[in-house]
Amino acid sequence: MEVWLISFGIGLIAFLYSLIIAYYVDKQSAGTKEMKEIAKAISDGANAFLFRQYKTLIWVVIVLLALIWYFVSLGTAIAFLVGVFASALAGYIGMSVAVKTNVRVANKAKKGLSEAFGLAFRGGSVTGMALTGLGLMGLAGLYAYFNKDLVPVIGFGFGASLISMFARVGGGIYTKAADVGADLVGKIEKKIPEDDPRNPAVIADNVGDNVGDCAGMAADVFESFVVTIIAGMLLGLTLKSTWLIELPLMIAGLGVLASIIGTFFVRLKGKNVMGAFYLGLSVVVVLMLIFAYWYLTLPTSTSFELFTPLSYLSVIFVGVLVTLLMFVITEYYTDYKYNPVKSISKASEAGAATNLIKGVAVGMRSTAWPVIVVSTAIALSYYALGIYGVALAAVSMLSLSGIVISIDTYGPISDNAGGIIEMTNGSKKTKEVTDLLDAVGNTTKATTKGFAIAGAALGALALFVAYAEEVHLTTINLLSAPVAIGLLIGALMPFVFASYLMDAVGKSAYKIVD
Repeated sequence: MEVWLISFGIGLIAFLYSLIIAYYVDKQSAGTKEMKEIAKAISDGANAFLFRQYKTLIWVVIVLLALIWYFVSLGTAIAFLVGVFASALAGYIGMSVAVKTNVRVANKAKKGLSEAFGLAFRGGSVTGMALTGLGLMGLAGLYAYFNKDLVPVIGFGFGASLISMFARVGGGIYTKAADVGADLVGKIEKKIPEDDPRNPAVIADNVGDNVGDCAGMAADVFESFVVTIIAGMLLGLTLKSTWLIELPLMIAGLGVLASIIGTFFVRLKGKNVMGAFYLGLSVVVVLMLIFAYWYLTLPTSTSFELFTPLSYLSVIFVGVLVTLLMFVITEYYTDYKYNPVKSISKASEAGAATNLIKGVAVGMRSTAWPVIVVSTAIALSYYALGIYGVALAAVSMLSLSGIVISIDTYGPISDNAGGIIEMTNGSKKTKEVTDLLDAVGNTTKATTKGFAIAGAALGALALFVAYAEEVHLTTINLLSAPVAIGLLIGALMPFVFASYLMDAVGKSAYKIVD
């Protein structure tokens, strides 16, 4: 059977699975009339934001579509449009289900921790499965539609990148401005508890969780997922091997299949919420390696002129191991059980100044291990398979996006559920349940950011190498003035961009407070 057909089939299964879960969530009780009213306000706000964002974005899409059609090709323009639609749809589905799930989780919290946790994770898995399902169907479908010509398929990545930038930046500015305006100023300046109904910015804060951490993160990881697969396929093209071209597509499909099965193993025992996630993630990793070994040892998998089957499997192992390590590292730096958070909490006893100093210091230090892990992964995968190995490791890592995004979206759902309980004056016991879920949710949201950044780092390297192969670039002279200038400007850009983003958050937060 054709690889593209297998990947498309797995993508279709993932997407249908997300719709089944969405139907299940919708059938759960939404609680009291007051809870439904608050949930509707959050839903209306989230939909209004997305509508306004897409209304602005559509003109950018039209202009870029025309330019790509004129300067590149009609095929690339079609793939670009499909990428835009698929990315926007994945974010919309995930956000819509998240705003339906939050009130139902709040209602389930009255019955206990286990039931509330199970529903919150199921709601989150809609985003993860819809995202990876649409990504696989889009890539595999276009690859077949263009008769296995990769050049126009690149447009799919362009479309995903465009939505990713707008959704991540726009949603991020909104959610952080609302966070500052509602949570921080309310708690610190006015001594009002988080999600207190007396704070008029609370609904904006809850809306922000959905547009930033659901729709925004979904678009971000969707882009990394599809672009990394495309980069791997392009590197396979430079090696003039159809099997190597299609291997990244197959590995991504196997990871999505493993993620679907893994969701059934996320079960809470006691109060160890993070332990439930680690169990599900571990099952996915093991299944992924088993599936990969099965595929690499098939009689049809004979394209090993360049490398051995063990080399491929070792690179896939490196990729999935990076995902696990990102979870562990991020949990250590963001979970209240460990020293980094405790040290920041201790510093806050002396006031805001010491709290900020300690927080920034810990934040800067937390970047060390992720960089070491990614650098080691690059070295090991390059040693095993050359630069193609780096791309394959990135694909292997991002093939687990389904389960990772499921865990991530659980965070804003739990956060919103806690807000609804607070605003409806829920019982102390119910609030304790949502507080525990929310505390872990803050860690899972941070974990996915690390996962997305690590995947983007590996994917960007693969993309650059694919470009270098295409233009026959063999060396970069660091002593060359234009190269040195490029490096300095490149290093400058993240600081300038971050400055504008922070300024936008500050201005928006000021208006919210006012």
